[in-house]
Amino acid sequence: MRMFVISDNNDTWVGMRLAGIEGVVVHEYDEVKEQLNRVCQIDDIGIVLMTKKLITLCKEEVYDIKLNQKRPLIVEIPDRHGDSDIGDSITSYIREAVGIKI
Repeated sequence: MRMFVISDNNDTWVGMRLAGIEGVVVHEYDEVKEQLNRVCQIDDIGIVLMTKKLITLCKEEVYDIKLNQKRPLIVEIPDRHGDSDIGDSITSYIREAVGIKI
């Protein structure tokens, strides 16, 4: 299985390319939605890395994929500004999935 990154900035994309992960840079809602649909059709992509800004932009589409499809696994990554608190993200995922406040 391969990984793929959908980013909103070139720095994240270049960093992932240096690690051997293919991806795209998009900024608009329609572009993100198109890339998500395209990636979901590729059989050997198992993990999609997305920046927090893009997940926020297409929250409904991302959660639909997470809840209704077996793959790919969509993982939120902080953007270059580091404004994402990954601990809060994990806590909110658990709260949404299980319904427990931790």
